[in-house]
Amino acid sequence: MTRLTGTRPVAARRWGCAAAAFLLLLLLLTVQAAHKADLSSDATAATINHSPTLLQRLQELLQNGNGSDAVLRVRTAASDEAKVFHTHQLLLSLQSEVFESLLRNQSVITLYEPPETAALFEKFIRYLYCGGVSILLHQAIPMHQLASKYRVWGLQRGVADYMKTHLASELSQGHVVGWYHYAVRIGDTALQESCLQFLAWNLSAVLGSAEWGSVSVELLLLLLERSDLVLHSELELYTAVEGWLSHRQPEGPVAERVLRAIRYPMIAPSQLFRLQVQSPVLSRHYSAVQDLLFQAFQFHAASPLHFAKYFDVNCSMFLPRNYLAPSWGSQWVINNPARDDRSTSFQTQLGPSSHDAGKRVTWNVLFSPRWLPVSLRPVYSDSVSGAIQPVRIEDGRPRLVITPATSSPDFAGVSFQKTVLVGVRQQGRVLVKHAYSFHQSSDEVTDFLVHADLQKRASEYLIDNSLHLHIIIKPVYHSLIKVKK
Repeated sequence: MTRLTGTRPVAARRWGCAAAAFLLLLLLLTVQAAHKADLSSDATAATINHSPTLLQRLQELLQNGNGSDAVLRVRTAASDEAKVFHTHQLLLSLQSEVFESLLRNQSVITLYEPPETAALFEKFIRYLYCGGVSILLHQAIPMHQLASKYRVWGLQRGVADYMKTHLASELSQGHVVGWYHYAVRIGDTALQESCLQFLAWNLSAVLGSAEWGSVSVELLLLLLERSDLVLHSELELYTAVEGWLSHRQPEGPVAERVLRAIRYPMIAPSQLFRLQVQSPVLSRHYSAVQDLLFQAFQFHAASPLHFAKYFDVNCSMFLPRNYLAPSWGSQWVINNPARDDRSTSFQTQLGPSSHDAGKRVTWNVLFSPRWLPVSLRPVYSDSVSGAIQPVRIEDGRPRLVITPATSSPDFAGVSFQKTVLVGVRQQGRVLVKHAYSFHQSSDEVTDFLVHADLQKRASEYLIDNSLHLHIIIKPVYHSLIKVKK
């Protein structure tokens, strides 16, 4: 909302515009001179760059209000006082089409802002003069709101990029959930997906934080639909959902929809029995999930092959998520990963059914930091007899191969999806940066750490010069024979 509160003399406005235009011309000439010097092949060429001094003078121009031809009065609904900014129409108009329109026929305008954006208005105006601004986590949303409202597209993109790269930053109350909800409101799908992926891959860290209670129904259901959630177990997820339901107290249909998204077959029968006795939420909504609990007990009681004859096991209810419990995989810390090839082995449970609880599968894993694709491998040259094309170490890429040590008749009706989590340290916490998945039909993922530079000790993929991996094996049952019920 704006209001005309007065005008300034025409001569003053013209003088202010001329002064601002002169300063901008100096800045442009400085940049152009720098580019010409860079492009020149003359050995005596040099770059003379006084742009920092010019930016400093632009800041002083804003601070002192010299030659001002536009006044912004920023007010909030809760206060009668206004913060006054003596500005320059040309600079504001060049950065914002909104200001260009507002200042076209008036020189004094009143802007009404919420307290959180009004508190950042001085930073916002400084960006319009100098093209740079420093913000903190809690300032990201109000700064993005200012950039969007006044259509300062460069600042809007910059704040959105800041949010995407600071999802892991430490904040006692959490911020990713709030950023996701804000991205939904403004329709920023890229920011939505970045937040959603971070929440999925680091859900255990979020479940124990203050922001878990602020998760909306829509976001919770989106998370519960995903099979790439990283957490210790399905029981951990149920416990967190139970806490969310107790805190939010949603309407019955919403609570039932949430509870039906839990994958009960992934919970051991002994734990399911305990939940039926001890969980007040489950007791309250037992009729809504009774069929799922009965089906889960059937799943654990029968052999998977027999169960698959009568039930569709290809649905999400029987698909494991990315569980970190030892029966589903193993952590592997590789010290000095750029040095040489490494190997390890571990065992997992054949499948989530209790019928397969005592059956184990042994897995062999090979890691190579400098594997060369066929196209880059050394070949003999025709031009020089016996010569081999030189190959640089950096031409190779990391490779991870996961294979079962043996095959067994027990594998019938079961395939294995492999997931490799890559942990990084961000803001003092170890979080998942990448998750690579590949099916039984392949022993490796083709783009594993393709952009990682493991040769550098300061690589973002390394923690204390070590590569932190967590390998998860997800057994998937398949329906082989259908029997009419």
